[in-house]
Amino acid sequence: MLVQQILKSKGDDGVITVTPGTLVADAAQILAERRIGGVIVSRDGSTADGILSERDIVRALAVKGPGCLTETVDMMMTRNPVSCTRQDSSDQVLSRMTDGRFRHMPVVEDGKLIGLVTIGDVVKARLQELSMEKDALQGMIMGH
Repeated sequence: MLVQQILKSKGDDGVITVTPGTLVADAAQILAERRIGGVIVSRDGSTADGILSERDIVRALAVKGPGCLTETVDMMMTRNPVSCTRQDSSDQVLSRMTDGRFRHMPVVEDGKLIGLVTIGDVVKARLQELSMEKDALQGMIMGH
């Protein structure tokens, strides 16, 4: 399955972005309210300058304490995040996520942010594919 199909199945909620000067506490509030695990940091809303995840915040809390919540997201974000395009396969994306040990990947084409896929999105798509393959194989075996 291609990233393009995964994005279609997610609907068009858009990508949640924050600007580099946003306080980490405010970004954490957005993550909690939206029930999401990461947010794209973008100076203009159309580029992926960085990404901030729940994990980034938890790690900073462990190292720096609660004072890190008054820092800005650009101090804590992962810069130049690994991205994919709509034409990448779910297997390619899953492999990159696994190798890099991250769970969120911006979808970028021609320098423009067009979506975000999570490891949950990719696993769900892969399970759907496997289910369809299983059904097709069972149908062939049963002679349907």
